Amino acid sequence: MTASIPPREEPTLGSRPALVLVAHGSRDPRALHTVRALQARVRALRPDVPVHLGHIELNEPRLPDTLAQLPTPEAVLVPLLLSRGYHVKQDIPELAATTPARTRVAPPLGPHPLLVETLYDRLVEAGWPTGTDDRASRGSAVVLASAGSRDPDSRRDTRATARLLSTRLGVPVIPAYASSATPTVPDAIRALASRGHHRVAVSSCFTAPGRFATQCAEEAPWIASAPLGAHGAMARLVLHRYDQAPGLARKALQVVGRR
Repeated sequence: MTASIPPREEPTLGSRPALVLVAHGSRDPRALHTVRALQARVRALRPDVPVHLGHIELNEPRLPDTLAQLPTPEAVLVPLLLSRGYHVKQDIPELAATTPARTRVAPPLGPHPLLVETLYDRLVEAGWPTGTDDRASRGSAVVLASAGSRDPDSRRDTRATARLLSTRLGVPVIPAYASSATPTVPDAIRALASRGHHRVAVSSCFTAPGRFATQCAEEAPWIASAPLGAHGAMARLVLHRYDQAPGLARKALQVVGRR
């Protein structure tokens, strides 16, 4: 199955606001390498859009510094986060408010079919069976491992992603969390085993490598997928969120109408 996104409007050259990827930040050096690779992939897909990177914490450049140095007066901030939560609702808008740039915050990357397509591909890379014979996955199930949040909207988004992935795989998928929410990954694995699922995979719903992703993968009794990383579908999803940011599509249509 190939996920699709709505067509985008084509504005006049030079009218595009900057796209700022907003990463959380991590002490794991692989995380910065991964988001830089994703940034490069987004740039390659849309050379007409200036693409920048800013972090909420732990890594440079920090988001306010990135916004202060933008060559354009407007920016769309695309969180490299997979659900709604405190960072999307509070941290990012508050950090953006400290700079003179005119900004709009796009929705997080999940839930969305392109996110699920990436999760599926990462599972296949890890050894998930493919093919038309459903006996290959009989008795299998998946734990969708994510960071976790106390925000109920975040948990709703993660559950929605789990449902989409379950439909894609044709097996049960239970969301689980590394912190701040339940069930934990070990608890979810035990719950699936108690229901007779003898092969339980861990699907890493993390943008990049880091402490939580590593801990969750280590709990896997069977296979564990790699984080989402710079997958092509993730780059397309970033651009989809950019194009659908509040007011952006309308502005593009107005520019086209003035030709």
